[in-house]
Amino acid sequence: MAQVDVFKQSGAKNGATDVKDEIFAIEPNNHVIADAVIMQQASLRQGTHAVKNRSAVRGGGRKPWRQKGTGRARQGSIRSPQWRGGGIVFGPTPRSYAYKIPRKVYRLALKSVLSQKVADQELIVVDELKFDQPSTKTFKQLLDNLKINGRTLVVVEADNTNAILSAQNLPQVKIITADDVNVLDVINNQQTVMTQAALKQIEEALG
Repeated sequence: MAQVDVFKQSGAKNGATDVKDEIFAIEPNNHVIADAVIMQQASLRQGTHAVKNRSAVRGGGRKPWRQKGTGRARQGSIRSPQWRGGGIVFGPTPRSYAYKIPRKVYRLALKSVLSQKVADQELIVVDELKFDQPSTKTFKQLLDNLKINGRTLVVVEADNTNAILSAQNLPQVKIITADDVNVLDVINNQQTVMTQAALKQIEEALG
C-alpha cells in the first residue's frame, strides 16, 4: 500500500499512514476527469437566460391595417417577429444544463484526481483538526505551520463544526466534509488538506 506523511496541527511530522492503492495510487485517466469537470461546470450554470416571444412582448393587439386593398403585405400584428420590437423566434428560454455521467465513471475520475494529488505531493494529511471554538486566526496559523500558500481545499469529518466555521472567512480556503469531496474542488485548489478521519471516510466510500 502507498503511504503519505501525517502532520500535527503544529506542523510537526507525526509518522505516516497507509492509503489504498486503488484510490490514491492509480494511473490518472484524463478523459474521465475532463468528463467529470464538464458535467460539474454544466450543473453550476444558472440557465436563467430568457427572451420574449410574440406572446410576451407588449402591444400589437390590433391588426395594423386591413387585409386587402392597401397594396402592402398582409399583417396581423406589429409584434410579429419580422417587426422591429417584435417577438424573438426560437430564442433562449430558462433551462437546466445539469446532466449525469455514469456513477462508475465519476468515481474513477475522483480516484484519478486524488491519485494525481498524491503523485504531485499536493495532498497533506493531518492527524486531526481540533478547535475549542471557531477561530479564523487559529486556522490561519495552522496553514502557516503546514507552510501552505495559495488556494487550498480542506476536507474534514462531518461533525467537525468548529473547523468548518474557522475556515469560512479565509478567502483562499474552501472547506468541505468527506461526503462532499468532488473532482472540481480538488482540481481548482492547489493543495488538498484532509484529516485522517476524513481520509478513512473517503476510502470507505470509494473502496
